[in-house]
Amino acid sequence: MCGRYASARSVDDLASTFGISGDDIDPLPRPDWNVAPTKDAAVVVRRNDRTVLTTMRWGLVPSWADDPSVGSRMFNARVETAAEKPAFRDAVRTRHCLVPADGWFEWQVLPDGTRQPYFVTGADDAGVAFAGLWEHWRDADGMVLRSMTILTGPAPDELEWLHHRAPVVLPPSAWADWLVADDVASLGPTDARVLVTWPVSTRVGDVQVNGPELVARHEVDTQPPLF
Repeated sequence: MCGRYASARSVDDLASTFGISGDDIDPLPRPDWNVAPTKDAAVVVRRNDRTVLTTMRWGLVPSWADDPSVGSRMFNARVETAAEKPAFRDAVRTRHCLVPADGWFEWQVLPDGTRQPYFVTGADDAGVAFAGLWEHWRDADGMVLRSMTILTGPAPDELEWLHHRAPVVLPPSAWADWLVADDVASLGPTDARVLVTWPVSTRVGDVQVNGPELVARHEVDTQPPLF
């Protein structure tokens, strides 16, 4: 699963990574080391046959929803069932996005019941791009809310010790095809060989806390398996 991630790279860095420039860059949120559902986040989409860097709320709000509060529960979509779910099936066919991230946080449940957070990121220090879906919703006054969800799948074997599911991380070679795909059939499990992980401070559990210290290595008594 993915319920918290970091997205703190500069606009210039994101634009360079995804090959976007000029009028194809919308105003973006400020750097955020503790992105949580209902927060605004940077996403990459196709708009008028161009690749655009823009902002959407994390937590997909279906077009038919009575109010946007349902988005707080739809921050992830299971790749195995997204095409069948009323909330996601239209987006599966027509509205794909990439969600740039420095990495994501996952909590390991320890034998004593406590939870130790870990940060998972790209091994090459270039961050990651999650496969996502997006949707638009209109209120009674016609104002449009654009929102997105992150697709998740079974965790690779090397990450099972941390959680049995993981966000779908796409390699750069798959970005362009994903943005114009009309299904999720092309998505495979995240490749753990391109990832590294380390323990971080439990302060990340407080959504009000922010800053680069949240992704800094935090020593714990027991180290997880290395991969």
